[in-house]
Order: sequence, then structure tokens, then C-alpha cells
Amino acid sequence: MSYRVPLTLAALLLGVLAPRAASAVQSAELYGSQAYFYGRFEARIRFAPGEGVVSSFFLWKDGSSSTTSWNELDFEKINSACRLQTNIWSGTGTQSAEIDTPSFNICADYHTYAFEWTPDYIAWLIDGKQIRKVTGSSVTFYTQNASQGMAMHFNTWEGNSTFGGTLDPSILPVHEYISWVQYSSYTNGAFQMQWREEFAGSTMPSGWAAGNWSSPFNLSTHNPADVTFAGGIAVLSMTADNATGFSGTAPADPASGGTSGTGGASATGGASGKGGATGTGGSGTGGVAATGGTPGTGGASATGGASGRAGATGTGGIIGTGGTPGTGGVSATGGGTGSGGVSDTGGASGTGGSSGTGGSSATGGSGASGGTSGAGGGVGATGSGSGCSCQTLGHGPSGDAAFVAVLLIATCAFRRRPRSRTFARNEVFP
Repeated sequence: MSYRVPLTLAALLLGVLAPRAASAVQSAELYGSQAYFYGRFEARIRFAPGEGVVSSFFLWKDGSSSTTSWNELDFEKINSACRLQTNIWSGTGTQSAEIDTPSFNICADYHTYAFEWTPDYIAWLIDGKQIRKVTGSSVTFYTQNASQGMAMHFNTWEGNSTFGGTLDPSILPVHEYISWVQYSSYTNGAFQMQWREEFAGSTMPSGWAAGNWSSPFNLSTHNPADVTFAGGIAVLSMTADNATGFSGTAPADPASGGTSGTGGASATGGASGKGGATGTGGSGTGGVAATGGTPGTGGASATGGASGRAGATGTGGIIGTGGTPGTGGVSATGGGTGSGGVSDTGGASGTGGSSGTGGSSATGGSGASGGTSGAGGGVGATGSGSGCSCQTLGHGPSGDAAFVAVLLIATCAFRRRPRSRTFARNEVFP
């Protein structure tokens, strides 16, 4: 004998037990899968504008909880005025917040934001200038609770009247843009760059992942579709639920010329921009109008380093000779393509023409350098995503009751486990 359960009851149960959508707003979170201990954690960012839009760069200890141990460092853009709040969380969720809004608009331009975490201090920097620093017992306590290291996270999400402002959905979509991310270790009082991610591809790079959980106030849900890559820029979007993703052209980072690489004991990310993607070394002429033959150019448009990866010092070009003996240096190239690492030289010691006599004892030309330096881009460690585990309820019924049980199990399977800051968060809204 079977018991028949009306379909209306099944629908009611599903409607009650299924998780409600946080809202009609989709948000985004990009995070590194590898955690690091002491060091400098930096990124070049243009934050998302708008009232009710929280746009962040933060360090997070996986598994943080307000009831156990919570470690976090923040740069957070809040409100329509694009104010900047910095936070340090440690222990069981103790927060120390400050408003440190710079004179420029953090939503209109790219700037380099960095956390420095050492045994003696924790500091927040913008374009190499320190805006906040904590020392003493705060650092000791923070470090004791973060022995497993900290991972870099970026997100956009919907705030409320207590933090970030009340969102008007008509301003959507809005976007946070990230030009590059970099980590430098800290050893013996000095920072040493370990890797740099420049998001050169169109898909998720190795060592990074996208969040799929609810945002802190449960007003928006992080959707991997709102993490995209365009033109060497990572784009974190906040959108309506039926218009996810990013279209168009991401604003270029004006400092992405490769002027100087970062790293070392005192280097900061401020002046340096994006180093890598196919920077030309310069066109130097290597030979001075050789006598006795045709004037030879020593190196026409030698490329210093095409899409090089950051790492050890590399040479930008192979030593090349300007021409074979006796030609006087006709259309000789200054150097071949090299790897564009940190502090690399664009084309090393290319000679315009090697002792060739074009007529009577004519020299081929003097040495010319192949080009300028450009910093490349590294990659992070391979990461992994997060899952969900749910426990089913009830016993195995028969007939239509079994159908209800299936619905309950399906409902549980769709529940997400929040991984980032959850509803217990008590932000300060000045």
C-alpha cells in the first residue's frame, strides 16, 4: 500500500526548503589558491564605483570564523564617493577599521595597493606610499593566528545601509579592474619578488579560482560568470542576474609600458606598471656610415622581450653581429628576442658591423644597445576550488513520498557553503 502525497504539497515543501536567491544581483570574487606567510602582497587595481557597491582587495585566512579564529586585511572601496577603508581582523573577529581615502579617485584610475606583513609590522601602501601601519602586540597576535598563511582575494558585492550604502540596481553593471598581482617574500629584512600574474590570457590562469557563494550580507551571490579576462585585465563585475559577464574593452592601465620591474628590498609597485606583453626594446642604430661601402645600420627595431615571464634577471637579446666581414654592416640586426624578466636588458651588446672592410679598411660600425627593459609576468601556484556537503533528511518512502525525498535531496545539493566573509561580519560604517 502506498501513500499518495499531493503535488501541491511537494511544491510547497520545495519552495520552503530550497535556498532563496540572495537577490537579483550577481557579484564576483577572484582568489588565489595558494597561501603565503610574511611578504608583500600587491595588486594594481581600479575599484568599482557606485553607492551600495563594495569593491575589495584583501588577504584572508581560509576557514576564518568569528567563533574560532578570524584573520583578514582589507582595502575596501565603499559608497558613491569611492571612500577607502582599511581593516585588520584577528583573533575571534576583532576589527580595527580606518578610513584612509586618498586625494585621487580610486574608482577612476589604476593605482598600486600593497600589504606588507613582517615580524615587526603590518602596513598598507598605495603607489609605494604608506598610509597605515600597526606594530607591537597587534602584529604578534595576528601572526600567531595566521601560521598557515594568507591568500589574496578580490571581490565586488552588494552592501547595505550600515556598510557600503544602499544599491540602486539601475547603475549595474559595475566593474573592478585588476591589471596585475604580485607576491614578494620577506627574508632577512628584505622583500624578494617571487611571482607576478598579468592575466594575459582569456581564461582563468593557473593558481586562481572564482567564488560561488553568497556575499557578506547575503544580498548578492558570487557568480564565476562575473569573473572575466579581457585585454590583459581581470574584470570583476556586479550585474543583474540575467546579464552576467563583461563585454566591451577593459580600460587600459596607462602605466603598462614596462618602465621598471618591482621586487627587491625596497622596490614598490607604484611607479612600475605592467611589464610584459610584447614590449619593444627600441630601434638603435649600431653602425656609423661605414666608409668604403654602404652605410650599415647596426640594429633595426630589435625587440627587447616578447611576453616574458617575471623571474630571474634575463638578457633581452642574443649578442648579434651587424654584418659579415667585408660588407660594412648592411641592414644588420642588433639582437634577437629574449625573455622579458625583471630588470632585464633589452638587447645586450649588439655590434653594428664586425670589423668588416667595405673598401679600403672600412669599419662596419660601433656597438649599439638593443633596447630598454620590460618586466614580465609570473604565474601562481595551481589551485583548487571548494565544494559543498549536505546531509539528507528523513527515511526512504515509497510512491509519491519518495518523490518528495528526492526533491529534498536535490534541494540540499544546491545549497552553497559560504567561504568568504559571512553574515557574522560587523563592518564599521563611519
